[in-house]
Amino acid sequence: MSTIKSLVKEQGATVIDVRQSWEFADGHVEGALNIPLDEIQSRVAEIKAMHQPVIVYCRSGSRSGMAAGILQQMGLDTVVNGGGLGDMQIQLM
Repeated sequence: MSTIKSLVKEQGATVIDVRQSWEFADGHVEGALNIPLDEIQSRVAEIKAMHQPVIVYCRSGSRSGMAAGILQQMGLDTVVNGGGLGDMQIQLM
């Protein structure tokens, strides 16, 4: 299984922060896109057009887990729950 770091660095994964825009503004993973959880379902077509795999993260891993589930139900099979912001930052070191 690939690590988050290899998915980003070697496979060019798209990283999506599913927190609210004000949370994103307070700090985020470099290069991440901000698509809040409540917009995920309405933006599935846009996300499907992005480079795969897709890694989603939030503050704690809860919202990103929900986002990953929604995306998988909508036909994306290359979705990874990266957990919380701190988890992502550690994994990308």
